[in-house]
Order: sequence, then C-alpha cells, then structure tokens
Amino acid sequence: MARIKCAVTTRSRRKKILKLAKGYWGAKSKHFKMAKQAVMKSGNYAYIGRKHRKRDFRKLWITRISAACRMRGISYSNFMNKIKKSGIELNRKMLSEIAISDPQGFTKLVDQVK
Repeated sequence: MARIKCAVTTRSRRKKILKLAKGYWGAKSKHFKMAKQAVMKSGNYAYIGRKHRKRDFRKLWITRISAACRMRGISYSNFMNKIKKSGIELNRKMLSEIAISDPQGFTKLVDQVK
C-alpha cells in the first residue's frame, strides 16, 4: 500500500498564501516564506486600519461641525451640549452632512439651540 503524502494540502495552502500576496514587491509575491510573513503583517495592518478608520471619521465629522459652528458664532462644545439638552438626537455624522450640504438648515439648527 502506498504511503499517503500531503502534497495536495501543502500545495493548496501555499497557493492560497501566494494568491493573497499577489502584487507585493519583489520576493514577497514569489517565495512562500516571505509571502507568508508579508501576508501576516498586512493582515495585522488591515485589522488595525479598521479600528483607525472609525477614529479618523469621527475626527473629521467633529472638525466639520466645529468649523460650521464657529462661522455661526458658537463653539463646538457649547453647540453639542445645547443640542443634547434640547433633545435633538442627531449624531455627528448627520450633523456634519447637514453642515456641508445644507448650510441654511444648519444655521436654523444653531439658532434653535441658542
């Protein structure tokens, strides 16, 4: 009886890693060992990036709202405090969209909370 070898499993595992490393520079896309390290590292970067994206967007929304508020004579912190107290439940993403796409509407919102 023939000895069973794992050639098929090994080849498929290596092909999967090399497929993920496609487009990497130099030996990182050709050699399995280097490709494996590069794919693991890029996976870590992607994981961290998904967390950073949330921070970056929140920072962007706050900056946009702050700029729109300052143009209307109120600080960001005062605006957010008053909007919470007035019972208006709009999140920062929606507030920044209103500030950009509908300046008159944002002005009415600021006047309402003042």
